[in-house]
Amino acid sequence: MNDRIPTGTARLDEILNGGLLKHAINLIVGVPGSGKTILSQQVAFRNATAERPSLYLSTLSEPLDKILRYGEGLSFFDPHAVRDGRVVYEDIGQPLGEGSLGEVLNAVDQLLRRVRPGIVVIDSFRAFQSIAGDISVFRQFLYGLLRRLSATAATSIWNAPYTRSQAIEEAESAVADSVLSLDVRQMAEREVRVLQVLKLRGSQYRSGEHSYRISDDGFVVFPRLAEEQIETPYQLRTEQSATGIAALDALLGAGGYWAGSTTLITGPSGIGKTLMGLHFLFHGAKIGEPGVLATFHENETQLGRIVKSFGWSTDNPDVHVMARGVVGMNVDEWVYELIELADRVGARRIVIDSLPDVEIAAGDPIRFREWIFSLTQRFTRAGVSLMLIIEVPELFQVERISEQGISHLADNVILLQYVQEGAELARALTLLKTRAQEHRPVVHRYEITDHGFVLGDVLTVRR
Repeated sequence: MNDRIPTGTARLDEILNGGLLKHAINLIVGVPGSGKTILSQQVAFRNATAERPSLYLSTLSEPLDKILRYGEGLSFFDPHAVRDGRVVYEDIGQPLGEGSLGEVLNAVDQLLRRVRPGIVVIDSFRAFQSIAGDISVFRQFLYGLLRRLSATAATSIWNAPYTRSQAIEEAESAVADSVLSLDVRQMAEREVRVLQVLKLRGSQYRSGEHSYRISDDGFVVFPRLAEEQIETPYQLRTEQSATGIAALDALLGAGGYWAGSTTLITGPSGIGKTLMGLHFLFHGAKIGEPGVLATFHENETQLGRIVKSFGWSTDNPDVHVMARGVVGMNVDEWVYELIELADRVGARRIVIDSLPDVEIAAGDPIRFREWIFSLTQRFTRAGVSLMLIIEVPELFQVERISEQGISHLADNVILLQYVQEGAELARALTLLKTRAQEHRPVVHRYEITDHGFVLGDVLTVRR
């Protein structure tokens, strides 16, 4: 029962602990338009062979020509596989239209003997229950169909337009070895597609809701980022990551942050948070540590003008910019894009500017905290230095760093704020926290010049 067939989507296989169950009944449920037909066809084409073809049976849900027409626009759809008989489409709607489940079993019998399939898809299974009318009649039909499918050692995929709550009550769920639920959720002004494994007999799987989208390539899945607390020992980097601001390195005592640590930069608008992140990234590039700036505030053109004014360039091959807008953004898709970019370029430093934008995209404060915890755990384990930027509303004497209590996840916390000196505003920096390093939480003046951050003397802040 633990044998698997691949779904054609590596991340979905990861959620399912290897794929759908082989020689078993796999039930896919979901509201109309959630992608049941597309996923079923994707699995059918992925596993079809000349010796064990895939048999796709349509019932009364959609005409077969319509299923084929929409399927042909997807990259996994191979017309050669249809022509040479590796994927066989058949319509069994006629006996259903005549109201005869017995005729359906006869039709299935003939197709199983002729095709000898390895995969059997039935789309949609709910039509059988509608025709049966009586639950006892439907159960007898269900038993007869199971007996025939078991005799062929085929892997079955049944689609049904049930909601998650409906599926639990249906007879199909009781006999199915796995149940996968697809749904479309409304989150504020945007729609988010989510899938969840409701049942996977005799096997572990990734719990919770996982985001997905449907593209020309079929299903693109983003498993819920839920890293466990690191219990086993792992190797920490022992060197320092210089900040790119010499005076700040001196304040930190050891010449910078611990490499692989997480640093939180917080302060009001216009105080220089992004500039501190740029110092960190461009200094890293200078010493051979590639970095990524994940920003929601500026596009690459706007950012190019900013960095040029300080003598840097976005053409630097070791500084990679991932600029995205929060409108319509799927936070799970974004985080996987960030992780894949970091892996591809060998990033040792990452700056996220800023966390409130990610929180807006997440739409759920609990999900946001889970996401940020998982991200810090993952990059810490990989020895990647992470800098997180948070904007706060208070211009003077900041009282709270984050509504979601993010500061306890950070190894270092730096507060930037304005201090009023008569008619002028001075910028001030305070090291609030440096884990495993000595520091003095005093308030230092700083200025932003053509050379970037210039740290000054100690200030006295009066309330």
